[in-house]
Amino acid sequence: MQGEPIDTLETPSVLIDMDIMERNIAQMQARCDQLGLAFRPHIKTHKIPDIARRQLAAGAVGIACQKVSEAEVFAAAGFRDIQIPYNIVGARKTKRLAELARTADISVTVDSRAVVDGIAAAAQKAGAHIKALVELVSLGKRTGATPVDALTLAQQISATANLGFAGLMIYPSNAAIRPRLLETLERLAAAGIPATIISGGGSGAVREAHLLPELTEMRVGTYVFYDWNSVSQGYTTFEHCAMRVRATIVSANEASRVILDAGSKAIHSETVGGLFGYLEEFPDARLHQVNEEHGYVDFSACATKPAVGDILHIIPVHACVVSNLHNRLYGVRGGMIEQVWDVAARGLVW
Repeated sequence: MQGEPIDTLETPSVLIDMDIMERNIAQMQARCDQLGLAFRPHIKTHKIPDIARRQLAAGAVGIACQKVSEAEVFAAAGFRDIQIPYNIVGARKTKRLAELARTADISVTVDSRAVVDGIAAAAQKAGAHIKALVELVSLGKRTGATPVDALTLAQQISATANLGFAGLMIYPSNAAIRPRLLETLERLAAAGIPATIISGGGSGAVREAHLLPELTEMRVGTYVFYDWNSVSQGYTTFEHCAMRVRATIVSANEASRVILDAGSKAIHSETVGGLFGYLEEFPDARLHQVNEEHGYVDFSACATKPAVGDILHIIPVHACVVSNLHNRLYGVRGGMIEQVWDVAARGLVW
């Protein structure tokens, strides 16, 4: 299959434009270099070791994984600097985390005493050392600690065997969080606790990173492919979207409606403005409904309508989810299949 024309692929299949992906990797790395930030790409977008190696080759200092299972795959593939910006909870997970930390440089984030205690117990039992960053609660109020609690956690980590306090993590690291960050840093400084790493992240965070000069590191994942959601948020343009879901029209019995062979199992069910994907060949078409195996497209605003057997290309709403739906992604260039990637960490969400 590698080296063959794109037309040899069955549909639905996921294409990655190699030229666009390579440009995205280079541009994000250059931006972080310009800002003086260590760059740590988040692999949850692609889940593929070969793409992560390309990101490291461009200058990244390490990778971020969202779950222990992802980190296990990438550690087995030779990656040694892995951050998991997630609360790792439960004896089975913390045991696996500690085992990873015996062979790789592992850092995690925490936002409560219970999380710290669990990780510490596993690290001590395994004889491993784990670095911990305290997550500062952002304005989005997902996970994270308040400035007062962040100090308490930093003190707990610093006093706990087999753990090391590494700094703070923020998601998303928008500029509006700076007063809270400064308050936390002041509390840490007054207690004599240095925060070596201030890790920011989020798809649009790099655009405001210059307004957070305290940051030392940036975590971004979606940038490698981008998607319709990135475009709708103003983070990029369609010209920077590397991922396409290639689909075939399987029914066209009405004047303004066709059915694609790509439904929620191929493109997921997230939407932008009520639509499930952007059709590259027909920008005015509306992919307005999906079943598991069917995509419903309204062509009433288009001058022409394609026929059964025609191929269309969908820019998905959310690239990260699409990667996790498919066994393989296909890197393409000039109409040819250049790379065939198994999605090594597909489905690993525990």
